[in-house]
Amino acid sequence: MGTDLSPLRDVIARHGLTARKSLGQNFLLDLNLTGRIARAAGPLDGVTVVEVGPGPGGLTRALLAEGAARVVAIERDRRCIAALSELADHYGDGRLEVIEGDALAIDAARHVSGPARIVANLPYNIATPLLVGWLRAEPWPPWYQSMTLMFQREVAERLAAPPGSKTYGRLGVLAQWRCEVRALFDVSPKAFTPPPKVTSTVVQLVPRSSPEPVGDIAALARVTAAAFGQRRKMLRSSLKAAWPQPEALLERAGIAATERAEQVTVAQFCAMARALHELSGPDATARPEPE
Repeated sequence: MGTDLSPLRDVIARHGLTARKSLGQNFLLDLNLTGRIARAAGPLDGVTVVEVGPGPGGLTRALLAEGAARVVAIERDRRCIAALSELADHYGDGRLEVIEGDALAIDAARHVSGPARIVANLPYNIATPLLVGWLRAEPWPPWYQSMTLMFQREVAERLAAPPGSKTYGRLGVLAQWRCEVRALFDVSPKAFTPPPKVTSTVVQLVPRSSPEPVGDIAALARVTAAAFGQRRKMLRSSLKAAWPQPEALLERAGIAATERAEQVTVAQFCAMARALHELSGPDATARPEPE
């Protein structure tokens, strides 16, 4: 079942689904491309897929067609709910669950059991905070096996950036600390309705079973915020925002005080986080992060 669905453009016209910039919407209508994204997530038999921002359901159709046991589609735009409900009724087997609401406020883990993956063409305006929330999941390893996500290419580059590159920063450290990160393929603006001004990239993140210890995630957040907040300065200066005696912190971590943030590896940031946690204790690392 699923082969006689109405064309997506007809669904959009029937429900008046003009994409809204305020919601970060760019609808993906190329069925070859949605199928490619779904297949990139790996075999979906027996897997529950969480999709955020399904819109009219282009990628949702592909996930169901590729054999996902269930798709939990979280959509904030009430206009899209009717179109997604039609899709759920068409399959009629309970494989598609549509949840209306803000994905930033919904604990997706509560809606899945057993093997789960996240696959989504994320709304641009909430893509990064959503990802950070998933990366900070506790306990770890998390409730999902992998994330196959579409971002603006600029964000994708930051996620996979190695030390020494201009795009290496806090987001890349967090992502690479907890996951294996791989950019899969680019997507032209022409594939979307309306076409965005930027190229997009599909990225896959696979959780590491045993990430480098950091003491606690708040400590890692503080050292990366301080170091990249003044990335051109040496660590002995920039880390004062995280700890008043950065030389002691760096000595404990085994890192030269003259290093700059963009040259520090993920493992070294983890060592700094452990040192901060040991020096200050859990109460201090829980303070608000520096801007």
